[in-house]
Amino acid sequence: MSVIEVTNLTKYYGKSRGIVDVSFKEEEGEIFGFIGPNGAGKSTTIRLLLSLIHPTSGSAKVFGKDVVTHGPEIRRDIGYLPSEVFYYEGMKVIDLLKYSASFYGKDCTERLHELSEYMELELNRRISDLSYGNKKKVGIVQGLLHSPKLLFLDEPTAGLDPLMQRKFFDLIRKENDRGVTVFFSSHILGEVQRLCTRVGIIREGKIAEISDIRTLQQNNYKKVNVTAAGLNPATFDLPGVTNVQTENGTLHFFFKGDINAVLQKISAIQVADVTIEEPTLEEIFMHYYE
Repeated sequence: MSVIEVTNLTKYYGKSRGIVDVSFKEEEGEIFGFIGPNGAGKSTTIRLLLSLIHPTSGSAKVFGKDVVTHGPEIRRDIGYLPSEVFYYEGMKVIDLLKYSASFYGKDCTERLHELSEYMELELNRRISDLSYGNKKKVGIVQGLLHSPKLLFLDEPTAGLDPLMQRKFFDLIRKENDRGVTVFFSSHILGEVQRLCTRVGIIREGKIAEISDIRTLQQNNYKKVNVTAAGLNPATFDLPGVTNVQTENGTLHFFFKGDINAVLQKISAIQVADVTIEEPTLEEIFMHYYE
């Protein structure tokens, strides 16, 4: 079953572009990565799905229901961590979280304390005394305390130190193991690669590609590094070879096509070392932007 179904979703802010003709689906239990640079339309897409803003045209369904007509009902089962968190500065963390929990009509006390302990959150401190990273932790607990079925994460790790980032990723995997569907928006591609099975790339408000991560890497170019004495870059002057660079006797290049053509060239010279590897998601991503 598709938890999220987006069809030709378009949003203009006056004459300014938000997103244009965005279509995709996310299946139940999936961790879907949504990647693009700042300003590409990631947050706009999330806000439309949460019905915090309304589309100019097109439609979106969450849990099979239209987000505009069933907004309040849908949001009962959604957790949301925005990219920027703003709170009532004078409140204590515990009071803020209890206030948030009161919207859901169920007892979240045990879960609230469990999550706060896991995220090392000091419940008796005032919001105004917290660092940006600690405010982000409040947002994580707030987004999860009512055990949502669907979780929207918008640039979730900004402000978290590396150890806390790792704990956060472990927490999201545990939630996913419980059956929670996760929509993970980020411009940090390594994060998406670690966590997601499928990814959508958004560029200037439009979807550039939707693919599972393995296919994205396999159908893309390979990174080739060849080390040999007196290596002539012209040896690898082949169709599909790009970004050729020489450094300390090693030739680096990208290749897209039948890898046997490269292997034939390699076998004809005396090599000291050779590696052929998959590009990172970062390198694939740059390929879509060049």
